[in-house]
Parts: sequence; C-alpha cells; structure tokens
Amino acid sequence: MRRATFAYRLLAGVLATGIAGPALAQACVQPAERSAFEVRALQSQLMVTALTCSRDQDYNAFVNKFRRELGTAYSSIEGHFRRTASGNFARARDGFITQLANDHSQDGLRQGTAFCPNSVALFQVALAQSDLNSLATLASDRNILNPMIAPACPERATPARNRPAATTRAAAQSR
Repeated sequence: MRRATFAYRLLAGVLATGIAGPALAQACVQPAERSAFEVRALQSQLMVTALTCSRDQDYNAFVNKFRRELGTAYSSIEGHFRRTASGNFARARDGFITQLANDHSQDGLRQGTAFCPNSVALFQVALAQSDLNSLATLASDRNILNPMIAPACPERATPARNRPAATTRAAAQSR
C-alpha cells in the first residue's frame, strides 16, 4: 500500500506540472547535460528503491559520497531547462524530476515483489563508482529509465585557426 500511495502522489505531481513528454523531447541535449540526466535517473532509481525497500542508509551513503557530483548534475539539468524553457525553467525542471520519479515508481509497481531483490544490488554498484562520468556510464549501461529522449545537439563548427585576417571588406566577404 505504501508503494501505491507514493506512486499516486508522484503521478499527481506530474499531472499538476503540465509537462508532457513531447514537450521534453523538442529541445536538443548537450553532452554534459546528457550525462547529468543519466546521473539524475540513477539517483531517482536509488531514491525509489530506498523508499520502497527500506534502504535509507544505502541512499544516504550514496548521496553523501556523491554530493558534489549530484550537485553538478542538478546544475547542468537546471542549465538545460533555462536554455530550453526560458521563463518556465523551474516548472520544466521540476516536472522532469517528478516524471522521472514517477516512471521509476511505476516500474517498481510493475515488478511487484521482484522489485527490491532486483534493485537493491544497484546501491553497491553505484557506491563503487568514482565520479560523475562513471555514474552516468553506469546509468546508461544498466538502462536506467530516463524520460529525457531529446536528440543530441549538433556540434558547433569551430573557427578556423591560423587564417590570416582579411584586409578589406571585399576580402572578408569572399571567404
């Protein structure tokens, strides 16, 4: 019953934010943002596991060990939503985080009694990681649910180096 109540609250939060999956998919994601979204997905999975399986100490150990990395990921996610949702960035960010937790909770409900045995071992694997990149790789390798399905942003062209400056406007325009 406790898991069902948690899932219903998360679902209500997602509906209250008014953030839809297609809206999240419209903006591109930069490489650092992609890593941040993966880390946040892992954190969300571990949070739901802690709440569902009474593993608060494991979750606290994870948060304490990776406090800086989790803060960096959160800042990067906030930066993504500032860039893509402008004035509604807080609502978009909170909607994403709520949707993420709801997705993990729903996955736990689908697994039923197998959820805790399937999920608890992830704490030990996560705690064995060393940095933000290894956490992102773990989330990706383990295929942790992540509703951020936006495509990667195109790479920006780098300016040519060692190119002599144009001496006239006509020369500059012909380049």
